[in-house]
Amino acid sequence: MRVVPLTALEPGEPALVHALAGGRGVARRLAELGLVPGATVRVLSAGRGGPVLVEVRGSRIALGRGMADKVLVRRSA
Repeated sequence: MRVVPLTALEPGEPALVHALAGGRGVARRLAELGLVPGATVRVLSAGRGGPVLVEVRGSRIALGRGMADKVLVRRSA
């Protein structure tokens, strides 16, 4: 399976976090939100220019597009 940024997923599509791109500060902030390698995420909403709403570990999180691009995922079945 190919690794894609979180922003490439369609709403309702589940995926597994593969890696986090960016510096230590970005990776730390994403980890604080529960976005760590191995975590299951599901895109709830992804408008064209606005934030990406995801569900991870039972919580809903809104990420700006720039941050969401740094979350690399593998699509789940």
